[in-house]
Amino acid sequence: MDTGDGRSARASVVLDRSMRTGRVYATLRWRTGGRTASVRLGEVDRATRSENLREGWRLAREAGVLSAELPEGSWARSAATRASMRANKGKDTGPERRLRSILHQAGLRYRVSARPVPSLRRTADVVFTAAKVAVFVDGCFWHGCPDHGSMPASNRGFWTAKIAGNRARDAETTKLLEEAGWTVVRIWEHTAPEEAAKTVMTAVTAARTAARPVKEGGR
Repeated sequence: MDTGDGRSARASVVLDRSMRTGRVYATLRWRTGGRTASVRLGEVDRATRSENLREGWRLAREAGVLSAELPEGSWARSAATRASMRANKGKDTGPERRLRSILHQAGLRYRVSARPVPSLRRTADVVFTAAKVAVFVDGCFWHGCPDHGSMPASNRGFWTAKIAGNRARDAETTKLLEEAGWTVVRIWEHTAPEEAAKTVMTAVTAARTAARPVKEGGR
């Protein structure tokens, strides 16, 4: 991985279970300057440990901290893992799937990991095309959550700049979509799925009501 000081280090993905919530999180760890550094990648909830590890590597690759090449015999140890990292994009995380499940059960239909505006290279996690509502589920570390965001002890300047860049891009995305007539909903990954779904459903209902034509004479 890129350690932010012009060097690279061998990294590994480990899984940690929260004693409070029971949720499983993937963490990227590496050695630098004789010390162990780590950063939480995000929540994972696949069926098996190996699938969760592959999901962790996918999150690391999405964050842009891994080296461009994935050499044989390195921390991406198997061909299957390397193929998964190359093929999977930034979508289908555990929080996203739980949110989508509740929305689907409520009768809402949507697109997954799609561009709200085709000409704009910004992808939302859940898109309601007709209502023009774009939903983003933001990871706490990579998007700088004020409550759960953390900063690695090593190379703080690198990580600070990277997260600040992510936040600036988030703000720009929201601005561009709103200028194009879209409602943008941003949800932190730590938000309870039921609460997140309620926020999304409220936004979709409001957007649909606003778009409904007003009949003359109150009819």
